[in-house]
Amino acid sequence: MAAYQIVVVPDPVLREKALPVTSFNQGLIRLLENMKDSLYEAEGVGLAAPQIGVLRRVVVFDAGDGLVELINPRILEEEGEEAGIEGCLSIPNTRGLVKRAKRVVVEALNRYGENIRIEGEGLVARVIQHEIDHLDGILFTDRAEWVEGNGRK
Repeated sequence: MAAYQIVVVPDPVLREKALPVTSFNQGLIRLLENMKDSLYEAEGVGLAAPQIGVLRRVVVFDAGDGLVELINPRILEEEGEEAGIEGCLSIPNTRGLVKRAKRVVVEALNRYGENIRIEGEGLVARVIQHEIDHLDGILFTDRAEWVEGNGRK
Protein backbone atom coordinates (compact mmCIF):
# COMPACT_ATOMS: atom_id res chain seq x y z
CA MET A 1 0.00 0.00 0.00
CA ALA A 2 1.02 3.61 -0.44
CA ALA A 3 1.83 6.02 2.33
CA TYR A 4 0.02 9.35 2.32
CA GLN A 5 1.72 12.68 2.83
CA ILE A 6 1.05 14.01 6.34
CA VAL A 7 -0.97 17.25 6.37
CA VAL A 8 0.72 19.98 8.43
CA VAL A 9 -0.42 23.23 10.04
CA PRO A 10 -1.84 25.60 8.96
CA ASP A 11 -3.88 23.34 6.64
CA PRO A 12 -7.56 24.02 7.53
CA VAL A 13 -8.51 20.32 7.31
CA LEU A 14 -6.80 19.89 10.70
CA ARG A 15 -9.44 22.16 12.27
CA GLU A 16 -12.47 20.38 10.82
CA LYS A 17 -14.59 17.80 12.61
CA ALA A 18 -14.35 14.36 11.02
CA LEU A 19 -17.46 12.45 9.96
CA PRO A 20 -18.39 8.99 11.26
CA VAL A 21 -17.56 5.96 9.14
CA THR A 22 -20.74 4.28 7.89
CA SER A 23 -19.40 1.88 5.22
CA PHE A 24 -17.17 -1.02 6.16
CA ASN A 25 -15.81 -2.00 2.77
CA GLN A 26 -12.61 -2.28 0.73
CA GLY A 27 -12.27 1.52 0.67
CA LEU A 28 -12.04 1.55 4.47
CA ILE A 29 -9.55 -1.32 4.49
CA ARG A 30 -7.39 0.56 1.93
CA LEU A 31 -7.57 3.67 4.10
CA LEU A 32 -6.49 1.71 7.20
CA GLU A 33 -3.60 0.04 5.36
CA ASN A 34 -2.44 3.36 3.90
CA MET A 35 -2.69 5.02 7.32
CA LYS A 36 -0.60 2.21 8.82
CA ASP A 37 2.04 2.68 6.12
CA SER A 38 1.98 6.45 6.62
CA LEU A 39 2.34 6.08 10.40
CA TYR A 40 5.32 3.76 10.19
CA GLU A 41 7.00 5.68 7.36
CA ALA A 42 6.75 8.89 9.42
CA GLU A 43 7.98 7.01 12.52
CA GLY A 44 4.97 8.24 14.47
CA VAL A 45 3.03 6.75 17.36
CA GLY A 46 -0.48 7.71 16.24
CA LEU A 47 -2.28 9.01 13.17
CA ALA A 48 -5.84 10.24 12.65
CA ALA A 49 -7.44 10.29 9.19
CA PRO A 50 -7.67 14.12 9.08
CA GLN A 51 -3.87 14.18 9.26
CA ILE A 52 -3.82 12.70 5.77
CA GLY A 53 -6.65 14.91 4.55
CA VAL A 54 -9.47 12.38 5.05
CA LEU A 55 -12.33 13.69 7.21
CA ARG A 56 -13.41 10.37 8.69
CA ARG A 57 -13.33 9.22 12.33
CA VAL A 58 -10.48 6.74 11.93
CA VAL A 59 -7.36 6.40 14.10
CA VAL A 60 -4.37 4.07 13.98
CA PHE A 61 -1.65 3.92 16.61
CA ASP A 62 1.22 1.79 17.80
CA ALA A 63 2.44 2.62 21.29
CA GLY A 64 4.84 -0.33 21.27
CA ASP A 65 2.44 -3.28 21.50
CA GLY A 66 1.44 -3.50 17.83
CA LEU A 67 -0.96 -1.61 15.59
CA VAL A 68 -4.39 -0.67 16.92
CA GLU A 69 -7.20 0.53 14.62
CA LEU A 70 -10.13 2.54 16.01
CA ILE A 71 -13.13 3.52 13.91
CA ASN A 72 -15.66 6.01 15.31
CA PRO A 73 -13.93 5.95 18.72
CA ARG A 74 -15.42 7.57 21.77
CA ILE A 75 -14.11 7.83 25.28
CA LEU A 76 -16.43 6.19 27.83
CA GLU A 77 -14.34 6.67 30.97
CA GLU A 78 -11.46 8.87 32.07
CA GLU A 79 -9.52 8.56 35.30
CA GLY A 80 -6.79 10.62 36.91
CA GLU A 81 -4.67 13.31 35.32
CA GLU A 82 -1.09 13.35 34.13
CA ALA A 83 1.00 16.02 32.41
CA GLY A 84 3.32 14.86 29.64
CA ILE A 85 5.30 16.08 26.66
CA GLU A 86 3.58 15.67 23.30
CA GLY A 87 4.51 16.24 19.70
CA CYS A 88 2.58 15.75 16.47
CA LEU A 89 3.36 14.69 12.92
CA SER A 90 1.17 17.58 11.73
CA ILE A 91 3.11 20.18 13.75
CA PRO A 92 6.76 19.39 12.93
CA ASN A 93 9.59 20.29 15.30
CA THR A 94 7.21 21.32 18.08
CA ARG A 95 6.48 19.90 21.50
CA GLY A 96 4.44 20.94 24.48
CA LEU A 97 3.27 19.98 27.95
CA VAL A 98 -0.30 18.67 27.93
CA LYS A 99 -2.47 17.40 30.80
CA ARG A 100 -4.48 14.30 29.86
CA ALA A 101 -6.41 11.61 31.67
CA LYS A 102 -4.06 8.96 33.03
CA ARG A 103 -6.45 6.14 32.09
CA VAL A 104 -9.22 5.90 29.49
CA VAL A 105 -11.73 3.35 28.31
CA VAL A 106 -12.67 3.71 24.65
CA GLU A 107 -15.43 2.15 22.61
CA ALA A 108 -14.93 1.90 18.85
CA LEU A 109 -15.48 -0.33 15.86
CA ASN A 110 -12.90 -2.50 14.15
CA ARG A 111 -12.39 -2.70 10.38
CA TYR A 112 -15.28 -5.18 10.12
CA GLY A 113 -17.77 -2.97 11.97
CA GLU A 114 -17.60 -5.02 15.18
CA ASN A 115 -17.69 -3.31 18.57
CA ILE A 116 -14.42 -3.21 20.48
CA ARG A 117 -13.47 -1.73 23.83
CA ILE A 118 -9.95 -0.73 24.76
CA GLU A 119 -8.58 0.34 28.11
CA GLY A 120 -5.39 2.36 28.01
CA GLU A 121 -3.08 3.79 30.63
CA GLY A 122 -0.05 6.05 30.39
CA LEU A 123 1.22 6.43 26.83
CA VAL A 124 -1.67 4.48 25.31
CA ALA A 125 -4.22 6.72 27.07
CA ARG A 126 -2.33 9.84 25.95
CA VAL A 127 -2.13 8.70 22.31
CA ILE A 128 -5.82 7.78 22.19
CA GLN A 129 -6.85 11.19 23.58
CA HIS A 130 -4.46 13.04 21.24
CA GLU A 131 -5.79 11.21 18.16
CA ILE A 132 -9.46 11.59 19.12
CA ASP A 133 -8.78 15.32 19.50
CA HIS A 134 -7.65 15.33 15.86
CA LEU A 135 -11.05 13.90 14.89
CA ASP A 136 -12.65 16.96 16.49
CA GLY A 137 -10.29 19.52 14.94
CA ILE A 138 -8.32 20.01 18.16
CA LEU A 139 -4.51 20.13 18.16
CA PHE A 140 -2.28 19.40 21.15
CA THR A 141 -1.08 23.01 21.07
CA ASP A 142 -4.65 24.07 21.94
CA ARG A 143 -4.40 22.16 25.23
CA ALA A 144 -0.72 22.71 26.02
CA GLU A 145 0.45 24.60 29.09
CA TRP A 146 3.57 25.54 27.13
CA VAL A 147 4.82 24.95 23.60
CA GLU A 148 8.29 25.19 22.13
CA GLY A 149 9.40 24.94 18.52
CA ASN A 150 7.98 26.00 15.17
CA GLY A 151 4.32 25.62 16.14
CA ARG A 152 4.37 27.98 19.14
CA LYS A 153 1.08 29.38 20.37
